[in-house]
Amino acid sequence: MKITGIETFVVGPEHWHPWLYCAVRTDEGITGYSEFGEGGMARPLVTLVGALAPMLIGRDPGPIERIRADLFAPNRYTAGGLQDMALAGIELALWDIKGKSLGRPVHRLVGGPFRDRQRVYWSHMATFRASNPGLYGTPELRTWDDIAKAAREVVDAGYTAFKTNIMWPGDPSRLIDQQFSGPHDLNAPTAMVDHAVKQMSVLRDAVGPDIDIALDINANFRTEGAITIARVLEPFELMWLEVDLKDPAALAQIKASTRTPICSGEQMLNVRDYRPLFALHAVDTVKVDVQWQGFSNAKFAADLAEVYELNVAPHNLSSHLSTFQGLNLSAAVSNVRIMESDVDAPPWRHELTTSAPELIDGSMLVPSGPGWGCDLVESVAKKHAYTG
Repeated sequence: MKITGIETFVVGPEHWHPWLYCAVRTDEGITGYSEFGEGGMARPLVTLVGALAPMLIGRDPGPIERIRADLFAPNRYTAGGLQDMALAGIELALWDIKGKSLGRPVHRLVGGPFRDRQRVYWSHMATFRASNPGLYGTPELRTWDDIAKAAREVVDAGYTAFKTNIMWPGDPSRLIDQQFSGPHDLNAPTAMVDHAVKQMSVLRDAVGPDIDIALDINANFRTEGAITIARVLEPFELMWLEVDLKDPAALAQIKASTRTPICSGEQMLNVRDYRPLFALHAVDTVKVDVQWQGFSNAKFAADLAEVYELNVAPHNLSSHLSTFQGLNLSAAVSNVRIMESDVDAPPWRHELTTSAPELIDGSMLVPSGPGWGCDLVESVAKKHAYTG
């Protein structure tokens, strides 16, 4: 089998960054698909994949690790960030080809499955609704009661856990945006802290004590602010407070300062990034992102986390193909706590892939089809092509 071509697709959900897909085609008619990268950098990522493509044409797609090493070697001086994400797009598609060629899901190629279903949480609960009032017919968030109703919707849908962000109900409602366009000092003033307490109080009252709640504060606060928020939220028994800081010592300081469990790691793209985090036991749960770092790197990070007695939580904020990639990772490693799953999305998301994940009692079934168990529908991707 030989690689004959590589194509990328940028698809434009109106509520967030676009979704990116890579298709690697072969002379035996097998096409491997991947969902990859951070959509906010869609254009340069497409360019990077295109720059790597000539090194692949005519090659056997089978030796995935060798191919990734060959692609990395001449570009090692620009390693990291977007380049790692572009490599992930190609590598993920190669895993899909291998699984399809052998008639096996990817997780079975690496010793899985450890489980046949994976507990998941509803991510960005009301987040997209807060930043896009009236999104796709979902209720607007005018009052705290509207946010409470959104939380109860999670329970009614069968989920046993959800994650949200700091938001303000109103007309219009809005989402915290310090990391993007707000005050870049990233402080946590008293009013902000009090607001976070109010939000968690509303949510806990809405769903009761048995539903797990996580709060993601992203990179909106520096260490001092994250510690303050973590401490005041201790009475709400959060599943975790998610903090996107890259300094392992800062994360260790936060973790040591509070009873609230700390989760981080999604922004790390290779195992060398994770190693100092693990050495300091700086988090309680480790985020790994198959879509951003690739399957091999994500599994490597999860396996190393096992050595440090840490559980992982696959990061997953895109379409069904990303979910299937994450489910394959969840089945391939022993130490998965829970997996992320976005629910609020354009209605045509279900047309974009050949399969959709199946939710049973708060868990998704691990795919049993070859490769990822889910293909991109290219005609739908082209119909909803990103034009930004």
